[in-house]
Amino acid sequence: MSVRVLGADQLGGVVALLAAGRVVAIPTDTVYGLASQLDAPAVDRLFAAKRRPASMPVAVLCASADDARRIAAQWPPAAERLATRYWPGPLTVVVGADRVLAALLGSAHSVGLRVPDDALCRELLERVGPLAVTSANRHGEAPATTPGAVVAAFGAEDVEAVLDGGERDGEVSTVVDLTANAPSVVRHGALDADAVLATARGA
Repeated sequence: MSVRVLGADQLGGVVALLAAGRVVAIPTDTVYGLASQLDAPAVDRLFAAKRRPASMPVAVLCASADDARRIAAQWPPAAERLATRYWPGPLTVVVGADRVLAALLGSAHSVGLRVPDDALCRELLERVGPLAVTSANRHGEAPATTPGAVVAAFGAEDVEAVLDGGERDGEVSTVVDLTANAPSVVRHGALDADAVLATARGA
């Protein structure tokens, strides 16, 4: 059975699937992502669908910076500067997290947080709350940028449905780690790394 493609007018159905603990592919401002609620059975399904090692953390997408602050155990001034300048947008900020949440997501003590610049994605996040999200592809393959690519990559046993948001540009988010003494870019993506680091330092 193939993955169901649901339109924006079926957002309620996507909400229901996520509430039931299922994995759904959703459009972000960069690529399509596999999404699940922040509970152990759902996140386990997410890792299984991705074929991702449990030691490789997944990020959390939020509807707003306020939601991100509530999840973070630590929110340094650098995080506030970055959120103010780049959110909503393609920047993932890694900050300290509650150890239970961190372990759930595959980390020891941190969480990657992002507010995507996509109205449909944020509407979903407003309705269901923050979601664990990783790019929609098998581990090691290229991220999906269309609903058709999601359907081609996964079966319904792994991904219940894909929310159709049209084609994405495919450029992943820049990831900056704020858990050490100095900020560092740990994944290069859509934003200029030097500009991100300068903002984090308050330059």
